[in-house]
Amino acid sequence: MKHIKRTATAVAVAASALLVSACSSGTSEHLTQNAADGKPIVNKENWPQKIPTSGLTKGLSLPLEAYMASYEDQVTVEQAANDLQQSCMKDYGIDVTLPRAGANPPPSDNDANIERRYGITDRAAAEKYGYELPPALQEHTKQPMRDLSDVEVEVLTGHTKPEQPKSPKEVKAGALISAPSQGTKPARAEYNGKKLKTGGCIGWSKDQLGVKDADPTFVAQLAGDSLVQSMKDDKVIKAIAAWSSCMGGKGHAGLADPYKAMDQGVTNDGKPSQESIALAVDDIDCKQQTDLVKIWFDVESAIQDKQIADNKTQLTDVKDQRGKEITAARKETAANAQ
Repeated sequence: MKHIKRTATAVAVAASALLVSACSSGTSEHLTQNAADGKPIVNKENWPQKIPTSGLTKGLSLPLEAYMASYEDQVTVEQAANDLQQSCMKDYGIDVTLPRAGANPPPSDNDANIERRYGITDRAAAEKYGYELPPALQEHTKQPMRDLSDVEVEVLTGHTKPEQPKSPKEVKAGALISAPSQGTKPARAEYNGKKLKTGGCIGWSKDQLGVKDADPTFVAQLAGDSLVQSMKDDKVIKAIAAWSSCMGGKGHAGLADPYKAMDQGVTNDGKPSQESIALAVDDIDCKQQTDLVKIWFDVESAIQDKQIADNKTQLTDVKDQRGKEITAARKETAANAQ
């Protein structure tokens, strides 16, 4: 059970990281070519599907997913914000190109990670990659961006550059992992004869899109809780036990749950071995034989339905706010396209 709690915590942490990145890095409708290797910087073919179209989770979507930001929507808001920030910077006489959004997609469309929520579920993928992600999702597209000067940082962020550690000792003391706001001061009042915007061009872009800095992990935390609760249900306990027995019969003894199989099957170098592929295929076959995924999904869906009823007001506010941001972002993108 401790392992499952760690898994649920990871769901919430991943959600936070994903949403933060969606408001800070930088896709347009066209594919931008990477000058270094000729590959497209943004390739929508690598984007995750909103609902799985293959494997044991084909067509499945948990109730809370209706309140989660899809990857496409995150990219839409992020790119619109980036475009606004670049335009804002230009008003101060500063030309800067921010990274395009959508260049490095995650393996799942949203924070539920339904494809691997109950362990791996796609046999065709397992036959090729074992427990690893496809090569396209293991690559990281780099988008070179020039270093910004002190004043450019101030115009962009509304504060000075964070102070750099002065010695290795400070690095060991945790200087590099401190909050971004530490070691900064408010930006100068104006630049090139123009008053700086509150929060810099980043703050201004959020205002234009109506983006609010709400708790980004609320829905993901509910989803983490539902996963933990589902593991205590008798039907899920019996199904996991049946799966474990099936795996033992195939020569994989001692696997208490599908997460243990994932831990055992993941390789250090990201390249699947024949052993890990064999384990992965047996894992999925046993899930199919015991109907584990459907049983688990149905139990968790019922738990999430109750969560939604108990938190309806807050969840509705989250959904409505996100809808406003996406609508504003789409309008901004359409205006730029004209």
